[in-house]
Amino acid sequence: MAELTEKQKMIAGLLYRSDDPVLVAERKRAHELCRRFRCEPFEMTGEVTRALLALLGFAGEDIYIEPPFFCDYGYNLRIGNRSYMNAGGTILDCAPVTIGERTKIGPNVQLITAAHPLDPLERASMSEFAHPITIGDDVWIGAGVIVRPGVTIASRSVIGAGSVVTRDIPEGVIAVGNPCRVLRRIEPAG
Repeated sequence: MAELTEKQKMIAGLLYRSDDPVLVAERKRAHELCRRFRCEPFEMTGEVTRALLALLGFAGEDIYIEPPFFCDYGYNLRIGNRSYMNAGGTILDCAPVTIGERTKIGPNVQLITAAHPLDPLERASMSEFAHPITIGDDVWIGAGVIVRPGVTIASRSVIGAGSVVTRDIPEGVIAVGNPCRVLRRIEPAG
């Protein structure tokens, strides 16, 4: 059996070397596309749309991302139809990040799939690991939220501004705080 590449290890959630030349080149490509996206006129047309579509693994219909926006790779991002991300979004997509349909993400939100070993010698070797983040449909994430590696936020939930989401959030709740905790269920209107 052939040894896994660093990219295969990264996507599988195994310890990998972030200084691998393939990964460095892929990050450089994504950073250049993010730079082009930030520097183009504000409307999501023409060159801006081409840069964004070249960057993302999947972009649903009628998505909107306010610049500036930053990601590590782009190809690990899947954004569902009619979803919106406000300015200052950062997605470290070393593992897959899935954002459902009609999801609203506030300014300066960070979705972080990457983490580092606790052992300082392992950290010094440029080793890290990553775990996927999944955000369901119709989720609202307030300004300045940080979502940690491996977290799932289920559909129709609301995450309060400034929260640090360290564990899974169930469907249809309001959750806030650091660490983020469920306050209550959201009752359907009508």
